Amino acid sequence: MSKKTRTKSSKPSPKSRKTPAPKPAAAKTARKAARRSDTASAKKPAAKVAKSAAKAAVGKSDKTAKTASAKASHKPTSKQLIKSNLSDAPKPAAGTALVEGAIAPPFSLPRDGGGSVSLADHAGKKLVLFFYPRADTPGCTREAIDFTRLNSAFADEGAAVLGISADTIKAQESFRNKHQLSVPLISDEQHEMLEAYGAWGEKSMYGRNFMGIIRTTVLIGANGRIAKIWRNVRVDGHADEVLAAVRAI
Repeated sequence: MSKKTRTKSSKPSPKSRKTPAPKPAAAKTARKAARRSDTASAKKPAAKVAKSAAKAAVGKSDKTAKTASAKASHKPTSKQLIKSNLSDAPKPAAGTALVEGAIAPPFSLPRDGGGSVSLADHAGKKLVLFFYPRADTPGCTREAIDFTRLNSAFADEGAAVLGISADTIKAQESFRNKHQLSVPLISDEQHEMLEAYGAWGEKSMYGRNFMGIIRTTVLIGANGRIAKIWRNVRVDGHADEVLAAVRAI
């Protein structure tokens, strides 16, 4: 056999070649993927268990919170809170505590024409006090004229009539002269008598709140006690109603 022939026959045929072994890197990657798959499948049940446990814990926490809230709602209000609420409560307006049967508050104030007039001046007699917001305004004028018209009838029943407002003495005298009023008019510029008899307080007009005189009439009996109180008086027919009350005591 020649040398050239031996060389050709020594080369392996294509069919006889063996499949090369997988590279180490590819095998390593396959093993890692398998491990991740096993780990993930193992973690899934554990995650479900953890999630269920968390839900149970939250439910228990909510139930505990609701129970605590319900218990707290049945607890009595603390003394400190009650005290605070009482201190924040609005106080009644001055004079509104004046009630029928109470002793009439004393007063001594200047009147039209000079001098002064007091409760003591009418001891043992019936006394009518009508408080009006402002001299020479329409409603106050009608009211003062009505009491003047019935002044002699009140006197026949042993009762005196006094008109009171916060106007100055000069304004009261002008009011008297203009309408020929015969009832004495008292000036209470400091609101002392007005407050004592509950005729000074909060009023509302055109959506605005303000302090002022509330049209009020008070009948004092011969015993010095409050016989009757009219608050937020309506002028028409009021003087006749007061005269009827004077006759009834």
